[in-house]
Amino acid sequence: KGIENASKDMRKVAITETSIPHAIDGKFGAGKVMLKPASDGTGVIAGGAMRAVLEMAGVHNVLAKSNGSSNPHNVIKATIDALLKLRSPLQIARDRDIELEKVFNG
Repeated sequence: KGIENASKDMRKVAITETSIPHAIDGKFGAGKVMLKPASDGTGVIAGGAMRAVLEMAGVHNVLAKSNGSSNPHNVIKATIDALLKLRSPLQIARDRDIELEKVFNG
């Protein structure tokens, strides 16, 4: 039953090959987190609760900072909030109704 319930709550996260596409902030209650993309070989630079969530999401290189509450429940939910807010370049191009090239070249 636990596996069935967990699979219903799974969400897709927009990540690049090993990092996240852009910097993002997440918030839940008094917990605030900041995630920034990192170059290859950096690893997951994050504290306890955040590190577990980022590794489970498949992010290999990221810089993360927790501000505000240090309550692990709020930090985890704020990290999930930030990950769900991420958008891939393809999603941005579709939302703006422009070609993918213009997302990068302005």
